[in-house]
Amino acid sequence: MAIEPRPEVPTTITGTPDQLVSQIDEVRNRLASNVDQLVDLTKPKNIARRSIRDVKAHFVTPSGEPRLENILPVAGAVVGVLGLIVVIRKIVSS
Repeated sequence: MAIEPRPEVPTTITGTPDQLVSQIDEVRNRLASNVDQLVDLTKPKNIARRSIRDVKAHFVTPSGEPRLENILPVAGAVVGVLGLIVVIRKIVSS
């Protein structure tokens, strides 16, 4: 969800009472929209969804192909850590 750029806001409000009411309603509606966007952005479920999407994008191309240049280093690190754990357990159990 993209946040829209802020519209120009006049520094002084002038006009008839009906125009003032109309301008206040526009400002209130914009503010309500901004608050709704902020609430939506900060929902834990949406934060988790965005995080998962970002992680997937790191390991998979938009066309669904795996990105081996990102997958192989992570897989190597996991294998290395597991190997280190096995070696430490053997040393400790000896």
